[in-house]
Amino acid sequence: MTEKPTIAIIGGGPSGLATARALKTQGLLFVIFERHADVGGIWDMANPGSPIYDSAHFISSKTMSGFAGFPMPNDYPDYPSNRQILAYIRDFAIREGLRPFICFNSAVTKTERTSNGWRVHVNGAQADEFTHLIAAPGTNWSPNQPTLPGHFAGEVIHSVAYRSPDRFRGKRVLIVGAGNSGCDIACDAARAADAAFISVRRGYHFIPKHIFGKPADVFAAEGPHLPMWLTQRVFGVLLRLLIGDLTKLGLPKPDHRLLESHPILNDQLIHHLRHGDIRAKGDVERLDGADVVFRDGSREAVDLVVLATGYDWPIPFIDDALFDWDGKRPRLWMTAFAPKDERLFVAGMMEVNGGAYKFLDDQGDLIARAIRQQIDDPAAHERFRAMMAQPTDLAGGLRLVASDRHQHYVDSDAFRAALKRLRKQLGWPDPAY
Repeated sequence: MTEKPTIAIIGGGPSGLATARALKTQGLLFVIFERHADVGGIWDMANPGSPIYDSAHFISSKTMSGFAGFPMPNDYPDYPSNRQILAYIRDFAIREGLRPFICFNSAVTKTERTSNGWRVHVNGAQADEFTHLIAAPGTNWSPNQPTLPGHFAGEVIHSVAYRSPDRFRGKRVLIVGAGNSGCDIACDAARAADAAFISVRRGYHFIPKHIFGKPADVFAAEGPHLPMWLTQRVFGVLLRLLIGDLTKLGLPKPDHRLLESHPILNDQLIHHLRHGDIRAKGDVERLDGADVVFRDGSREAVDLVVLATGYDWPIPFIDDALFDWDGKRPRLWMTAFAPKDERLFVAGMMEVNGGAYKFLDDQGDLIARAIRQQIDDPAAHERFRAMMAQPTDLAGGLRLVASDRHQHYVDSDAFRAALKRLRKQLGWPDPAY
């Protein structure tokens, strides 16, 4: 960089890199502050606090998940491993010429709003001032760790501390939580532990990773575009035919329709339940010495409890008052814009039901074009800001379950439809890459 950057991106994970490419395409000057020694975010297991474990794979397929214009390698499997995803992210940073714009080992500890923009403190010291700030801190760094009542003679950890099945050998293990990571870790426990259990509070719809030989998201994308209610009905029938009645395996019946919670893409857990390698249990009531007591009154002797209970989404280097909050999630227009501050953006802090990296491309392009417009045509940008008063249904009409995780949950088709309308209103073309 020969010119002074005017935009600060905080975070060099996938969302920060996708946004950086969009800024670079718009000819905007930026710097990325990355607290670790290389790019990759959570996908680098060497990073302290990474939630990645040895068996972690992408839960969406390589076909549907790569950055626009940069597909994952042909020799990658349908669902790449964590090591392959890390290599892919690093190759993306090199291919797009982003590494010269990154300050590694640079942890942003504090930001301050100034009259002209932002003052950024790095590693406890003051850095230069910037006109715009883009927060891309990631969403899986701050474990949500509930306290289980009672006294326990064994060990309780959050899944963020889990790495390999070796942790389970010779032990009786309980996994609490049936999200995608919880189900993965439960499968590891089923293979390695002396006895394995999974505590499931509510019923979920399980989607196999392959349907008729194709990755599930590819199968869905290649089918006809149906109204959401019909999609739920058709795929609900299909899943019942493919998977059967999961209540026979001890899992609760879902209290919501298909797609009204984040999908669980896992068929190995069903395999292990059917083979008796792991047993499903209900919600935990309390700990009692060497036992875990469940709400149905049953109990199991357990040595290790793994809390696969998700993550909070703090943005610790920005004053919370600059956002409106719904529970523990910041309220953002079109997933990226802080309505209270036209010079503050957030990248990657959302739950989306498919094609995450292509979603990050669209989000980054939206941020970059908004900043470009703000610089080149302030009057037009004021009209753009006025659009934020218009409600946008990014859930696609889904009646999502009430939980922190599903606050501002994004249906990828609904987001792209809203983005298409917005681009048409503003005269913005689709990204060239």
